[in-house]
Amino acid sequence: MDWGFIDPHAVAVLGITIATFWLFANERLPVQSTALLALLALMLLFGLFPYQQGLRPLGPEQFLAGFGNPALVTICFLLVLGQGIVTTGALEPFVRRLARLWSFAPQPAFLLLLVFCMLVSAFINDTPVVVLMMPVLVSISARTATSPTRTLLPMNYAVIIGGMTTTIGTSTNLLVVGIAEKHGVPAIGLFDFAQIVAIAAAIALPYLWLVVPRLLPKDSGSRPHVSLAFDAALEIHERGFMAGRELREVMKRARGMHPLRLVRGGMEIARLPTVRLQAGDRLLIQDTPERLREHAAALGARIHGREHHEKPGAGGLTMAQALVTAESELAGTTRGAGLFADQHGLAVIGIHRPGRVSPINPDDATLRAGDVVLLQGTMEKVEALRSVPGLLILHAMMELPHTRRAPLALLIMAGVIALAATRLLPMVLASALGVAAMLLTGCLRWQDATDALSSKVILIIVASLALGEAMTVTGQIAAAGSALALLGDYLPPAVMVGALMLLIGIVTNFVSNNAAAIIGTPVAIALAASLGVDPRPFVLAVLFGANLSFATPMGYQTNLLVMAAAGYRFRDFVRAGLPLAMLMWVTLTWLLARRYALI
Repeated sequence: MDWGFIDPHAVAVLGITIATFWLFANERLPVQSTALLALLALMLLFGLFPYQQGLRPLGPEQFLAGFGNPALVTICFLLVLGQGIVTTGALEPFVRRLARLWSFAPQPAFLLLLVFCMLVSAFINDTPVVVLMMPVLVSISARTATSPTRTLLPMNYAVIIGGMTTTIGTSTNLLVVGIAEKHGVPAIGLFDFAQIVAIAAAIALPYLWLVVPRLLPKDSGSRPHVSLAFDAALEIHERGFMAGRELREVMKRARGMHPLRLVRGGMEIARLPTVRLQAGDRLLIQDTPERLREHAAALGARIHGREHHEKPGAGGLTMAQALVTAESELAGTTRGAGLFADQHGLAVIGIHRPGRVSPINPDDATLRAGDVVLLQGTMEKVEALRSVPGLLILHAMMELPHTRRAPLALLIMAGVIALAATRLLPMVLASALGVAAMLLTGCLRWQDATDALSSKVILIIVASLALGEAMTVTGQIAAAGSALALLGDYLPPAVMVGALMLLIGIVTNFVSNNAAAIIGTPVAIALAASLGVDPRPFVLAVLFGANLSFATPMGYQTNLLVMAAAGYRFRDFVRAGLPLAMLMWVTLTWLLARRYALI
């Protein structure tokens, strides 16, 4: 059959691309399965029917190269670095203060955070900003009983928009400006287009602040929910906040804490607001495990008397819940909690007893059948309880941060950001050094590192890189650029600027930003030359279009980072990102046309 000018490989690739994104959008299959099927389809197509464009062959091996792509490796390293910050609790002091503001003024606090992200990302590469803010927002959500799914994606979009503001905001901006200068376009300065983006950002900000959270699911369903409240005792020590302060001061600092009893020297004393606390006092409170840990951290107190000292290379602590049944030898015995600690090496730091009428002091409580005990210790000792008769481990474990290594984790993260922001090292190398430092210093265990990786993210990246490679080599993207250039004879320059930005915006949501920039910048310069107009608005149209990567998770690497953290689906990006992309496209096109007198 004579195909004429129609390239059968290009037609097949287009069909695979459309089918892939249709499956991504309706989620009839898991995202991982769809990505794997797309990869296999491309490998079979070019394996059974070899293809060569000039001296560049395209076969199954080229599609597998995505597993070693620097973009994928960088994202994996960044996910592991973020896990190190979470595991050590490095940002908890900052998060506690922000959470207080968030608890009584969530909307103003969220607005300030979005503005902060826009401003910072104008001068620092987008990816480190998102990596730093993700654990902050996840922790705030845990403390304020809200969902991170409502905040992570708007934050990510704010960072991307802020990165458009200057030539150093993203590597894509630098690439576009550099290619343009090599083609003889007048130099574009650091802030030459900052005013344009600032106006567009101000228009987009209300959408990010008020609309996007309502378009996203309330919860990804991936986080555990623990609703049991436990009686526990805070032990006051002389270096903590509580020693020497009145009870009302303590209550003001630990918002929402409800004291049940105050014990001094084995005797209960009145819980008057003016009573002054002393080192050695024990304050009995009742709350969920997360809130108990929050109160202890905010007040500088111990939840129990046995202080844990971390050893280099040792695993961290875990909170777990265990149900005491009638078959347990501890049921009905005095000093049940103390015996538990002696026999199993786990501290009983809280007790939940259905129907109890008075506060329970975990240190001297008699355990009963039906009690749920809140335990603290290493994961190995918790797992060992599964073989103990009469005890049932509930699926409500919570890994505690290695707080002693928090300053070290912060120092490592600051070093990675500094190396990447100043461009002393490429992001992939800086993040690799950061991961190695966290593993070698004990901020992370190898298990923590592997748990941080997401199969969904990895396969989406590999599949999108493979589709982008196939579309580029078979000439589909170049053909779209040529078709756009033909329209220049019939449409005014302002419309052509908008059409060019739209084309690059579509391309950048399916292939990498840098690939869109490399393809689009020469097309923009040639298009401006054919129209006999200033090439700068066309070059900036490519720069802006390459940053309109809001509508798909593979559009930008930070999209994939928040997808892994919050469990977003493909359709969440389409629902929230497509209107944002259209809003930014219309605004930026109009501003460019006005700035360069094209209308």
